[in-house]
Amino acid sequence: MTSTFEADVANRTISVAIVGLGYVGLPLAVSFAEAGFNTVGFDINSDVIAQLQTSQSHITDISNERLKDVANSLHFKATDKIIDLASCNVIFICVPTPFDKAQTPDLSYIESAAQLVRSILQKDMLIILQSTTYPGTTTEFVKPILEASGLNAGTDFSLAFSPERVDPGNEIWNVRNTPKVVGGFSENCTQKSTLLLSALMGSSELVHTVGSPEIAEMTKLLENTYRAVNIALVNELAQLCHRMEIDVWDVIEAAATKPFGFQAFYPGIGTGGHCIPVDPHYLAWKAREYEFQLRFVELAADVNMQMATYVVGRIGRLLNEKSLPVRGSKILCIGASFKPGVSDTRNSRALKIIELLIADGAKVSYFDPNVPSIKLEASTLVSKNMDDVISSDWDLVAVLVNTPTVKLSKLDELGVAVFDAVNASGEDSEFRRRL
Repeated sequence: MTSTFEADVANRTISVAIVGLGYVGLPLAVSFAEAGFNTVGFDINSDVIAQLQTSQSHITDISNERLKDVANSLHFKATDKIIDLASCNVIFICVPTPFDKAQTPDLSYIESAAQLVRSILQKDMLIILQSTTYPGTTTEFVKPILEASGLNAGTDFSLAFSPERVDPGNEIWNVRNTPKVVGGFSENCTQKSTLLLSALMGSSELVHTVGSPEIAEMTKLLENTYRAVNIALVNELAQLCHRMEIDVWDVIEAAATKPFGFQAFYPGIGTGGHCIPVDPHYLAWKAREYEFQLRFVELAADVNMQMATYVVGRIGRLLNEKSLPVRGSKILCIGASFKPGVSDTRNSRALKIIELLIADGAKVSYFDPNVPSIKLEASTLVSKNMDDVISSDWDLVAVLVNTPTVKLSKLDELGVAVFDAVNASGEDSEFRRRL
């Protein structure tokens, strides 16, 4: 590590590039710009770039005002031209890492991004991968692609992995106050990455270094697999409690009074988003390379996947109480995103439930103030207006995402059956049932 890099970081004379301006990349880019670094955001989606160039955000967590501020400060610009990154000192790769129908990791986005970076890679650059992936991706997959340029990692350029910890819609924890983990290909790679991230965070205490990219990659998978497994536990418990006529929400509330040895997780329609339903499959897939089966993790993933079917079954039984079949019933689903307060529908289990209800013959509509329309396999639906929600025309309303603007008590007054899958109401009533 040279003292020049340390001085350049302190003086904000280095420039930072972000490849991929989605839910991870754009907040990172704006945060670096707000910290005083000249930042270039790159994305292959020209429509996204056109929006950003007029300070119009496509990400809920980044307001138009924040974009205008960093643009006016001349610390941020968006581009779809990779050559604009050639003069940058640091490049972050923040692209999606989905899995295919066989639950095999899809690294095509990382591969494409690494090839683009290789085309403009120069000596002394620092490359940091942030995309969630299996242990070994940085050194076994990304490194050879970059080194095909003729430059060597650890000597000619620096390489590291630092997992993203973005929680869309979280108003407390953000890019600059959520502790970061980083592991470099070499000690020098780790030191340079730590210096940069510490400057972004405003404190070295918020940056935890580990001995290798593999440790950092596994750290991210552990964090999300921990959540997936515990969510599966309470999802199974919710099903048992329903059969035993025990209120699972009261059980969890009571258990949460214990000040040690317990953390509350809550049942729901299954895990969604870009991490929780994906990461366990990455880990299980990599484990098979070592002739090891993560049975506990794979079972948890199956439990969470099956919650959509369970919810549809509960909706059917509630309709039965009204002597109505699912086929032909008018059902309004509240929520389409994968969690409250965001427009992100990636791996949304609400969409899966809507598709299952349509397949069963229900006449399904939906309401989500953050998702104007949804594209399903057979059709496209447009969100209803708030005025349409509180109506006696519905045979049943299914609350799939907690949406506080919807007053369920008004539906009670109209005698509309409600299935509350997320405990939005906090209690059952004559016409309302919770998960």
